[in-house]
Amino acid sequence: MNYAAEYNKKNITADQAAKLVKSGDWVQYGEFVQQPIDCDAALAKRKDELTDVKIRVVTTAVLPKVVEVDPEREHFYLNDWHFSGVSRKLMDQNLCNYIPLCYHEADRLIGLCQDIDICFQPVASMDSHGFFNFSTSNSLASFVTKKAKIVVVEVNSSVPYCLGGNNEGIHISDVDYIVESSTNPKLTNLPALPVSDVDKKIADLVMKEMCDGACIQLGIGAMPNTVGALIAQSDLKDLGVHTEMLVDSFVDMYEAGRITGKRKQIDQGKMAYTFAMGTDKLYNFLDHNPVCASYPVSYCNDPFVLSQNDNFVAINNALEVDLYGQVASEALNGRNISGTGGQLDYIFGAFRSKNGKPIIALSSTSKKADGTLTSRITPGIGPGTIVTVPRSLAAYIITEYGAVNLKGMSTWERAEGLISIAHPQFRDELIKEAHQLKIWRRSNRI
Repeated sequence: MNYAAEYNKKNITADQAAKLVKSGDWVQYGEFVQQPIDCDAALAKRKDELTDVKIRVVTTAVLPKVVEVDPEREHFYLNDWHFSGVSRKLMDQNLCNYIPLCYHEADRLIGLCQDIDICFQPVASMDSHGFFNFSTSNSLASFVTKKAKIVVVEVNSSVPYCLGGNNEGIHISDVDYIVESSTNPKLTNLPALPVSDVDKKIADLVMKEMCDGACIQLGIGAMPNTVGALIAQSDLKDLGVHTEMLVDSFVDMYEAGRITGKRKQIDQGKMAYTFAMGTDKLYNFLDHNPVCASYPVSYCNDPFVLSQNDNFVAINNALEVDLYGQVASEALNGRNISGTGGQLDYIFGAFRSKNGKPIIALSSTSKKADGTLTSRITPGIGPGTIVTVPRSLAAYIITEYGAVNLKGMSTWERAEGLISIAHPQFRDELIKEAHQLKIWRRSNRI
């Protein structure tokens, strides 16, 4: 195949690509910091010509133009597989809906349950072998481009070329149309999150669960980032990485000599991940770096794959944990904050790992708008609050007041353990609630 000739034949403008969309279509955008900026803007210009165009994204880092031009949601209907700050604000205005997803099942879910009439897939420039790279967002991209009836790639020459792994790109022979970005925008740089003294205390407790040769996964948030910083400053040796999200702190750990991957049982010597979000430090580190291995989420998040690595330590955040051990990490009181994402995958998989430790780490309290504290260890899950990790799978829960492993515990043992790591201000009330729920043994404190 003459790749240059094929490229020229398939090369169209963003406006021409937008013309391919019909009323009633399902359109798939990109993921995380990889979004089809030009095609989105061109589709937005067609607002008055279209109705009921349903769009799916995965954690968009930018406000889609199709939403900006249609605040009444009369023409475009946005749906997100995993909420970000952008989607949270849009949901508050009834401009975005969440798609429940067990992340490692995305390939089967798309294959069996979803229609994709057209995808606008962001990619890096074509290489000499005719491949377009999915850059920082492998994740669902290979599933989407296989399922879509029309595949349009939007080429951004400024993004990093991320090596596999596998399925990290798409060949020109599998592409219907090519749109070259007019601006080649740089990837979104995430702002640094403030680190509190509580985050530091929790991170110190998490560090006590680490060992030389551990394979780690970090979720998103200030606390996991703090753990990464402590690891970089520690004397831990030969850590491995198998994670859904690659963030800046992995670069710090690698450059400090903590990460070698030598003791991993699979992908030895590689930092396996499915998407990356961070700053230019991370994006520059990824570019053509053979230490990093980009995989589809069906591999990275499969509990039966990741558990093949011994001493797996999965570290994730939560919004709330109740006295039964139910973990709520995605929605509180009817407001969607995040999504299931890979938390359930990694909590389940880490426990299957030899000497693995599935960790949920959260501060014991949150602060209301009026400044008053509320406990994040609660008697039960309230209406509109979504359970992410069921009590049967919950294991290590860590707050700034300590750590408890719920595995094998009865309901009263769980209540006792969780109350012991709750904020002292709320412990007496939690004991009373546990007594009412019949999950507390006789105590002279009642």
